[in-house]
Amino acid sequence: MFPPLRPDDTSPPAAADDEGVPVSRRIRERIQAAQRRFHANDNISEFIEPGELAQLLDEVESKMSQVLRSLVIDTESDHNTQETAKRVAKMYLQEVFAGRYQPQPPVTEFPNVEHLNELMIVGPITVRSACSHHLCPIIGKLWIGVMPNEHSALIGLSKYARLAEWIMSRPQIQEEAVTQVADLLLDKMQPDGLAVVMEADHFCMGWRGVRDMDSKMINSVMRGSFLKDANLRREFLSLLGQRRGG
Repeated sequence: MFPPLRPDDTSPPAAADDEGVPVSRRIRERIQAAQRRFHANDNISEFIEPGELAQLLDEVESKMSQVLRSLVIDTESDHNTQETAKRVAKMYLQEVFAGRYQPQPPVTEFPNVEHLNELMIVGPITVRSACSHHLCPIIGKLWIGVMPNEHSALIGLSKYARLAEWIMSRPQIQEEAVTQVADLLLDKMQPDGLAVVMEADHFCMGWRGVRDMDSKMINSVMRGSFLKDANLRREFLSLLGQRRGG
């Protein structure tokens, strides 16, 4: 779980001449000046200055209040929705989309002293995200296969889950999320091969649209030796099938 805010997020904004300019605009202009993307599944934490997450929380709350007004919900006399705008703003910034606004969690890396070079599988890791098309929940499981080499960095078991959560806690589509997880782990570990498989329920199918409660999406990313070595790929998928009961 992500911390609610970084410790310095209660600090006042540094620039007095920004007074009156929405904090979302200031952050957006920094990103654009750096010629960087800020898609729904991008992390933008490096462009957020001390104190601005707290300001952004207030801005989102204010705009969410207007959304509720446009939905013709009486938030003044309806005791159930009087604090809904604030709750939704906190949920988005501090929980379900926290992977956009919080920096990457620290991960200690260890040298491969024993020169391990056998298949390792981590999972299932429970992951939660939101579809970037409708902001409906995506909830599922993630499996990670690693083929290390003597030069690979190794990370603690819990760190796989923390890094996956950081990636998934953004508006996502599953195909891109799995690729982001694979890219991050490849960069950190430098293994000979890496495989990521995700199976998830999409509430945008079960809650709306076709309202099919039974469909799941399964997709995979194979890199390095998992892509080149059919026997390794079969071993990984076979072990996953036994673990999933299929």
